[in-house]
Amino acid sequence: MAKKDSLIKGTLILAAAALVARFLGLFQRIPFDYLMGSAGIAYFNIANNVYLLLLIIATGGIPSAISRMISERYALGRKREAQRIYRAALLFGLLAGVIIATLLFFLAPVFAASGGHPDASAAVAAIAPALLVFPVIAMMRGYFQGRQLMTPGGISQIIEQFARVLTAIGLVLIVLSWGWGDRWLAAAAAFGSVFGSLAAFAVMLYYARKLRKQDIQEAKSEPEPRPDTSRRLSFKTIYREMFAISIPIVIAAMTVQFIYNFDTWLFERLTDAFYASSADSLQALAELGNRAQALAGIPPILAIALSTSILPIISSAYSVKNMDEVQRQTSLVMRIVVFTGVPAALALVVAAPSVTGLIYQDASGSGLVAALTAGTIFQITMMTSNSILFGLGRAKLPMMHTVAGLIVKVVGSVVLAPLLGAYGLIIASTLCFLTIASLNLRAIRKVVPYSILGSRWLGYMATIIVSAGTGWLVDMGVRQLLEGLPSKLTYFLSAAATGIVALGLYVLLLVLLRVVRPEDARQFPGPLRKLLGPVMRIARSRGTGSS
Repeated sequence: MAKKDSLIKGTLILAAAALVARFLGLFQRIPFDYLMGSAGIAYFNIANNVYLLLLIIATGGIPSAISRMISERYALGRKREAQRIYRAALLFGLLAGVIIATLLFFLAPVFAASGGHPDASAAVAAIAPALLVFPVIAMMRGYFQGRQLMTPGGISQIIEQFARVLTAIGLVLIVLSWGWGDRWLAAAAAFGSVFGSLAAFAVMLYYARKLRKQDIQEAKSEPEPRPDTSRRLSFKTIYREMFAISIPIVIAAMTVQFIYNFDTWLFERLTDAFYASSADSLQALAELGNRAQALAGIPPILAIALSTSILPIISSAYSVKNMDEVQRQTSLVMRIVVFTGVPAALALVVAAPSVTGLIYQDASGSGLVAALTAGTIFQITMMTSNSILFGLGRAKLPMMHTVAGLIVKVVGSVVLAPLLGAYGLIIASTLCFLTIASLNLRAIRKVVPYSILGSRWLGYMATIIVSAGTGWLVDMGVRQLLEGLPSKLTYFLSAAATGIVALGLYVLLLVLLRVVRPEDARQFPGPLRKLLGPVMRIARSRGTGSS
């Protein structure tokens, strides 16, 4: 485990873990759709969103700060400094967990009432104990990422989700058998996060002990150990540096969760003029939280993994002024985002009715799913560019850009929500992501003259338009053609056909229009190179024949 993970390997590990975790989280929401009413689902989403936002605040962006500080110290040969930083972070995580969990538990009625749903207080209180250990887990993950070891964090994320999903569903079934109402069903579902946190903590302790033993063995086996130039850092000095880095990071990192909380807390107040009754409003809120927000979280998975793995790599290269490596990694990560993140979002957009109908009771809310997922194209770019700027030591820029984007979100929501309901909130969110991403990319270009596609943008746009348009026609056509079959079978076949056709056509056009060239393919992981191999050979023979 002591061997560092490259950008591609680290990203694949984190992306695979996040993908499994996301699908497990989605699997958890499916039975909720059948077992709980709209009120119970809304209460659970309120509690979960409050919990996720406070988790970001409790950790304060420090995992990313630790990742950067640890990677810089190891690059400069200051291992003792790195270990002291790690101890200081663990202490902070422990204190932050106790304080934030206690406050959330006792102030649960206030949090719930602030969103206009006081019955959500039981769910908010039930999820609070999970915050006791999650800040410590986050610090440990940040340390491993700084050592460019992504496997421990990925494995702990998967185990956490398994424990959370199984216990949450089991508790909901028990409470349902007792005949209790939505208030307590939501609390039972929320309490599953506590078991998830304990499972993740156990995994991180295992890997921490394993890494410590390996470090000791490597230190003994080195014939001429590199001199350690560490200084004796006080905790005050460490925290000053840590917070200077982490405060801008947490403001940028909480963007998505702030938006989701903003939408759930103020949904009824902002959309009161649009919906005819409170029942319609509650139904739309449940569809936005349990369906749209859950499914829209799938496309950014790769961006989250990229953002985590790229930060220590760019930070390490930038700390020793290796600008060629910084430029190469920046161009590579942005190219990966374009080639993979965008089609993942578009495929889910065009197949939204089939995917929603397949997973949930019916396809209602699929329009919200498509609208919110379309905006993740800019969310993906925003998240990745944030991490690049953090790695370049420009942490204040993403913070200022985030503030500008959130102002756009708030103003846009106030203007559009009364006119368009939930769609108005989604459009405002998309404008927020677009604002931040545009400002970030402009700032990065001033430091690193990266290149993504160059003159190939026209071919790329043609690829996107043709593959997305064809996918939409396939989804609509298959659903109409198979209308007489059972609905779940129809949705499954249409979703599968849409995915195969849209993504297959996307890959084919990327190569045939020379958007992806052999030099690009050589940088991709082995399995992806094998997948592209036959298409690349066809393109080469076509080019040879035409010449």
